[in-house]
Amino acid sequence: MPENGPWEYSLHIPNDARAVTVCRRTLRLILTVHGLINLVDVAELLAAELVSNAVRHTRGPAALWVRWSENGVLRIGAWDADPSPPEPPLPLDRGVDAEDGRGLDLVRACADGWGWHSLGRGNERGKYIWCELRGGERVA
Repeated sequence: MPENGPWEYSLHIPNDARAVTVCRRTLRLILTVHGLINLVDVAELLAAELVSNAVRHTRGPAALWVRWSENGVLRIGAWDADPSPPEPPLPLDRGVDAEDGRGLDLVRACADGWGWHSLGRGNERGKYIWCELRGGERVA
C-alpha cells in the first residue's frame, strides 16, 4: 500500500518524440500505484501536452516531474533547456482544422491552475511549465 504523505517523481528524457508515450505510461503507473486512478486520464493528457511541447519546440533534453502534496494537489511539470517563454495559449475555438497551437489552451482548460517560470539566473537553465489537478481521492 502506498504511503499517504507527499511524494515526487522525475523522469529525465531525451529529445525524442517517443518520450511522450514513455511519460504517459510512466505517469499512469505512478498514479495507479498511489491509488489516484481517477486522475489518470486528465493527468495523462496534461503531461502529454507539456512533454510534447518540450520535445517538439526545443533541441535538448527534457524532464517530467510529478508531485503529490499533502493537501491533495497533483502537480505535473515539464522542464526543457530552452529559456524562451512558452507561446501564449490560443483559444480552443479557433477551428477544428488547426494542426497545432492548442496544447497550452488544453492545459489551461483541463487543469485547475498552470504557469511557468525560468530556471537559473538569466534563463541559463531553461524553463519549467506546470499544471495542477486538485481533489484527487485515493482509491485503495
